[in-house]
Amino acid sequence: MASVEGERLLEGQTRVWKLMFGFVDSLTLKCAVELRIADIINSHGGPISLSQIASGIDSPHPDLSHLVRIMRYLVRKQVFSAHQPEPHGETLYGLTDTSKWLLTDSDLSLNPMVILQNNPFQLAPWHCLGQCVREGGIAYEKAHGCEMWDFASQNPEFNRMFNDAMAYTAQIFVKALVSDYKDGFDGVETLVDVAGGIGRVLGEIVKAYPHIKGINLDLGHVIATAPEYPGITHVIGDMFKSIPKADAVLMQLLQRIMHDWEDEECVKILKNCRKAIAQAHRTGKLIMVEIILPPNGGSSSSSSFGDVDLAYDLLMFSHMSGGKERTEAEFKKLLEGGGFPRHKIIQIPALLSVIEAYPE
Repeated sequence: MASVEGERLLEGQTRVWKLMFGFVDSLTLKCAVELRIADIINSHGGPISLSQIASGIDSPHPDLSHLVRIMRYLVRKQVFSAHQPEPHGETLYGLTDTSKWLLTDSDLSLNPMVILQNNPFQLAPWHCLGQCVREGGIAYEKAHGCEMWDFASQNPEFNRMFNDAMAYTAQIFVKALVSDYKDGFDGVETLVDVAGGIGRVLGEIVKAYPHIKGINLDLGHVIATAPEYPGITHVIGDMFKSIPKADAVLMQLLQRIMHDWEDEECVKILKNCRKAIAQAHRTGKLIMVEIILPPNGGSSSSSSFGDVDLAYDLLMFSHMSGGKERTEAEFKKLLEGGGFPRHKIIQIPALLSVIEAYPE
């Protein structure tokens, strides 16, 4: 009989193997997105065979021996379902609650984010984390010779990929925001979205609250790709210099501003937010949508998301200069330094939470 210590060591070894091969999960998921497997199954209206999946792949001669191994892994991971309607019959593959998020034409598709995060440009900085610990510095810069925002401005295709991922993922969270932050936009006549990307999130908010005049603020290379939305004005600008005046300032969703920057830069942005709502000092407010880390590294209150909150923190380490996720206490300190002495937290059914902050 194995000793207790031996069993514990075996468990530890197993955990190392699982962590070591964690990349297999993300890259196999990327494979499914690239092959549009979820779309192919969905187009048939129900579970289909491997050969039917293969016939829908954009290739004259897809390799079934490779495809079956991909599907076997994704079934194990519950991305797809598999069953045999008859003994010794052909296996039929269907969608699950997971693969429904991989449908290309869905408003709630996570496909662009899967493609972005598994792009070689985004994976390269992860290999520099140890170097950053030893030397300091920015992982993205070590990998590419510049920071991510500069890289995006110099590479139109990457910029498009990044903006698509942000817009589609933000769409998921904005539905939670609009449905569960119901009274938050009452009384707001003008709303500026700071670093709002191509304006999709603000567009959804204005659609749900048509009394709001929306102002979408971002850098020139981002605004250049932004479509027109009813009720929204796109403004080219720099949040570190000034923010257009409004009743309320939104720092939203996947464009979450605070997690991109060090404390000093965050306070500078918050002070500009405070100036932006100066004319509405009695009713004005700041609306931030952020991950809030539990204190002392404990489990997230959004337990269904597992370790995603801490994974995002390391993503900031990998991709941003000084970027990080924060606890409520850390947010409180930043808000007070930026001129917002009061705040409250509003939970929505998402990984993120709403932080509503007031200048008085």
